[in-house]
Amino acid sequence: MACAVCPNEIAKSPMKFQSPKGTRDFYPAEMAVRRRIEGAWRDASIAFGYDEIDGPTFEHLELYTAKSGEGIVNELFSFRRAGGSDDYALRPEFTPTLARMAAARAAQLPMPVKWFAIPNFFRAERPQRGRLREFYQWNVDLLGAEGPAIDAEIIGVAIAALARLGLRATDVRVKISHRVAAANVVRALGVADESIAGAFELLDRRDKMAPEEFTKRAAALGLAGDALARFETVVRTRVQITDDIGVLATTAGIAVDSLAELVLLRDALVAAGLSDWCEFDLGIVRGLAYYTGTVFEIHEASGGERAIAGGGRYDGLVELFGGPKTPAIGFGMGDVVLGLVLADRGLLPADGTELLPRPDAFVIATADPAADAELPRLVARLRGEGLHVRHSYKATRNVGKLLADASKQRARFAVLLGAELADGRVMLKDLASGEQRPVALTELPALLRAPA
Repeated sequence: MACAVCPNEIAKSPMKFQSPKGTRDFYPAEMAVRRRIEGAWRDASIAFGYDEIDGPTFEHLELYTAKSGEGIVNELFSFRRAGGSDDYALRPEFTPTLARMAAARAAQLPMPVKWFAIPNFFRAERPQRGRLREFYQWNVDLLGAEGPAIDAEIIGVAIAALARLGLRATDVRVKISHRVAAANVVRALGVADESIAGAFELLDRRDKMAPEEFTKRAAALGLAGDALARFETVVRTRVQITDDIGVLATTAGIAVDSLAELVLLRDALVAAGLSDWCEFDLGIVRGLAYYTGTVFEIHEASGGERAIAGGGRYDGLVELFGGPKTPAIGFGMGDVVLGLVLADRGLLPADGTELLPRPDAFVIATADPAADAELPRLVARLRGEGLHVRHSYKATRNVGKLLADASKQRARFAVLLGAELADGRVMLKDLASGEQRPVALTELPALLRAPA
């Protein structure tokens, strides 16, 4: 009986596979770039006193529909195990997992809880610039405390990471609003209380729909004619943190007292030294219904890319997942858009190999008979001392070619094993200066550890 696919046929016609659309392969150079970004995220988190957590790559589907409704299912990679009855989904975000974890141990957790995570996420969307189906995202959350100073701290963590990556206040803008202040504005323009959530959703999607569709939906909410014109003006007005916030009130036709939450937040941001990075933008509302107070997005200053980060206060979410009433605020920052912004500004090397770890030494066995026997012993001993040591796997004894390999791997030193071994010495070559000298084997670890 003939086989369906014979081994010799496979050998003649090897199959070629590509990574799934919307995903990435991380070769060493690309991985080094990713670790550079993740390192800045992790360092900023720790500096502000946040502890790292993680959760499962997939959750029960209900975890996401409970927060976002059934409509989110079309945006997820969901599945049911063959023969099983439970529906699962690959995680599209971290906030539901965090809320579930906080609710599960609410009685034992010392408040406030300050957590961060750097997981991978999955969204069943059409891949495009700045948006992939699998990506990495930094999530920072503070639970159990509220007030303008807390909100300013969360924004400060995000800014600290961007600064560590070389971005400046002139490169990005932190656009900040407040759901209460935004509600006061749309209410003053004629939107009924029961339609405010719809107005927020419209605000969040206004740049993603045709003008005529926007006008039609706005009219259905009570925004037409002069009210719509004022609405458009208000949501496109930007006010620097240190400028007169009355400009927003005048534009909206409301009293400054209606923006009291923004005034308090302004004072906290100024006290934290963050004002240069921030501006008020009432067009930022974060359409998701669970946001309750301060909301913000971080954008490239030119506005050419999608949001680098976004977040806000979600005081009722832990309670939704079975925990006690818990004030909470957090944000997420994805690696895809951030990577594009950093690359555009020359803040990531053109060749990621520059970010790979530099070997302390590259050990070379010359043609001396004792060299081959000593090489594995010396390499093991140096690695045991905590040094980063490499060697060639080539059969050649051409020292020039091996030194070229050492330079390509960006080693600081080459250690040449030759006739000097008889005297307990090796030749140590500084690959930056070209200086070469004999050194005792006993001195080698300390010399390799010496700062460059």
